Amino acid sequence: MKTLVILAHPNLEASRVNRRWKNELLQYPNEIAIHEIYKEYPDWTIDVPREQNLLETHSHIVIQFPLYWYSYPPLLKKWFDDVFTHGWAYGSTGDKLKGKRFGLALSIGDKKENYRPDGSVSFTVEDVIVPFKASMRHVGAEALPYFAVFGASFQASDEEIHQSAKDYVNYIGKYQA
Repeated sequence: MKTLVILAHPNLEASRVNRRWKNELLQYPNEIAIHEIYKEYPDWTIDVPREQNLLETHSHIVIQFPLYWYSYPPLLKKWFDDVFTHGWAYGSTGDKLKGKRFGLALSIGDKKENYRPDGSVSFTVEDVIVPFKASMRHVGAEALPYFAVFGASFQASDEEIHQSAKDYVNYIGKYQA
């Protein structure tokens, strides 16, 4: 079964990392389906039944985005709020995501060493993604380890970004059913 990648970047053309990752993923159309929510919903009106159907038909989902102020880009937050509904994703009858595996693919602008308790951020990436992990637990899904590239804003070289794209495909393959 294909892995569904929910790509949430508000300006993909300006992104060195997410654009490169997308181009790498496009080389595997039989294994990976890419769904760009900023492209699909420029007016921010999310087709909830369509999104729920996409999630129902995939057991492995990766959410790819740039880390924005230690959180999700705004449309991705709205996507979660709209799509993960009571009675569908959670609640006494909400079991559609139960057992599904969700991963995160993060482009992080800052240096890796800053994401330590003694770094300038003072939190690890694991700390920052706690809301995602809590959400997955709440809906009965499995939160997979995250994949990330650091220095995406200004430090990562073209070679590092190119290698991260190859590593990203390997990350996806590791968790495919």
